[in-house]
Amino acid sequence: MKFKFENLIIWQKAMDLGEDLHKLSVKFPKIETCNLSSQILRAGDSIALNISEVSISQSAPEFKRFMGYSIRSLAEVVTCLHKAKRRVYISDTEFESHYENAYNLMNMMIAFKKKIN
Repeated sequence: MKFKFENLIIWQKAMDLGEDLHKLSVKFPKIETCNLSSQILRAGDSIALNISEVSISQSAPEFKRFMGYSIRSLAEVVTCLHKAKRRVYISDTEFESHYENAYNLMNMMIAFKKKIN
């Protein structure tokens, strides 16, 4: 038996992104523990958490609202990636890889949100 959201590709990809961001944040210096590390982890986890809440939404407006939260959290992750790159906590290659994953997930989430009437 599975919860509905576990079948959603966007939830699965959001879960993967959250775990990847966790591994990435470990590389950040200790000074960032309560700042950038914390922010990227909370935003990354928030994506999947809000998608799971979408699956129990009873109305289209509520569904769209939680998808909006997920999309905004993903935008926050992208900004954190830019900050990490500018502060030289991650390489250009790491940035590009995570940025591409975020971009693809964003497009999937926006398309998913648009399908709701």
